[in-house]
Amino acid sequence: MQAAYITISIIIVIASILLTLVVLVQNSKGGGLAANFAAGNQTLGVRQTADFLEKLTWGLAIAVLALCIVATFVVPGRQSHKSQVKEKIEQTAPTSGQPEFPANTIPAQQPTE
Repeated sequence: MQAAYITISIIIVIASILLTLVVLVQNSKGGGLAANFAAGNQTLGVRQTADFLEKLTWGLAIAVLALCIVATFVVPGRQSHKSQVKEKIEQTAPTSGQPEFPANTIPAQQPTE
């Protein structure tokens, strides 16, 4: 189980780095880093490159999100921690079904006239 968690964590890091690079390469309103890659735009066309980068961005973002969710289910030691907490709760719970409240130790004051 721990090997799966480590593998998923490494894939998440790689996908996050790729996502960062793809976002930086995209042509923003201010030009972005994509302006430096004019030869790539001439070969594939400006619109095709923009569509590809947008699809790649969404794909990587969804992949990172899905991998993070999967990683939460394969965290090593997750089950043992849950059972330890459950045992502590069961040990501290009162044995009877009714809660125990302290007796009223403050005497009631008599109304003054």
